[in-house]
Amino acid sequence: MSHFAKIENGTVTEVIVAEQNYIDTLAGQWVQTSYNTWENQHPQNTPLRGNFAGVGDIYDSVNDVFYKPKPYPSWVLNQSTWQWESPIPNPNKRGEYQRYTWNESTTSWTEVQQGA
Repeated sequence: MSHFAKIENGTVTEVIVAEQNYIDTLAGQWVQTSYNTWENQHPQNTPLRGNFAGVGDIYDSVNDVFYKPKPYPSWVLNQSTWQWESPIPNPNKRGEYQRYTWNESTTSWTEVQQGA
């Protein structure tokens, strides 16, 4: 069994688990997606289509990849990872407990105050 995404006008509208022979009986465009693919990497195999597809995601048929909708106007799509990147890297480092939120009006990260 594999995961398949239904594509309508370049947007994922449904994701199901099925056999290819069942998918072949369905109307519309269905594209296989891999649950283990994220940031164009797969832990054991060749990555499949950039990222695991989710409802509302974009399917880029030219590049044959899935990625999330653009979160902010200033962010740029990294075509190596198929992830959106802010113009300034998030200051949070692995293992730290600070949290930051993106402020599009200042195009900067703002620390979220605890309890706020």
